[in-house]
Amino acid sequence: MTRITIIDGHPDPSPDRYIHALAAAYADGATQAGHAVRQIKVAAAVFPVIRTRQEWEEQQAPADIAAAQDSIAWAEHVVILYPLWLGDVPALLKAFLEQVNRPDFAFEGGGIGMGQARMKGRSARVVVTMGMPGPIYRFFYRAHSVKSLERNVLRLVGFGPVRHSIIGSVEGQPVTAIAGSNASGRSAAPDASTQTARSRSSTGRAPSQAQASASLSSSKQRISVFTSGAIAPIQPVSQAGPPTTA
Repeated sequence: MTRITIIDGHPDPSPDRYIHALAAAYADGATQAGHAVRQIKVAAAVFPVIRTRQEWEEQQAPADIAAAQDSIAWAEHVVILYPLWLGDVPALLKAFLEQVNRPDFAFEGGGIGMGQARMKGRSARVVVTMGMPGPIYRFFYRAHSVKSLERNVLRLVGFGPVRHSIIGSVEGQPVTAIAGSNASGRSAAPDASTQTARSRSSTGRAPSQAQASASLSSSKQRISVFTSGAIAPIQPVSQAGPPTTA
């Protein structure tokens, strides 16, 4: 059993957002595979934007941030999901990461540097969705947002290994599964795969998260755990899948 914390980084609390359904499916798959799961919903957290270095270093973390820090410290594997907005992470997710990674939490002795990183021994996976085709983002834009998050945030505070999954052309696409077990590189820390459906309902409106969950259940497709760390196709589920809006 692995302790997994899932950070849903979509700033919009609307249940019609694809990221929310994806995070819920990931949690369901991990739970069915026997792992312990905690979830953090950035859209529901209450915290201010950090404006000065003094605030970052000296102010006490808000209650929701302190709770998030506890869940991250508890985890052996952390998953961050977010939609690509203007080529980067949404501003609210960035503000959340700045709040969480305060010196007294992320770095030994309050110092900043790889030598003092406190998150060592934990693996991470980044899942990003977007409207453009995944290969365009990966090869033309060089996945700069994902690489920056991995290098300048996650690895800086000690996470490793850090892997990512890119989901492009979100709306109106066939069913796929994100396979990423053994994301930590150890057989004891698998990364539960996520089953996703990307179609609109016959009315043209994105189904609700409840409909998405019902669809996944009715499909009788148990979310599998893979060891390849690749994006793998699965058998289609009902067309009334998770919301298509990123």
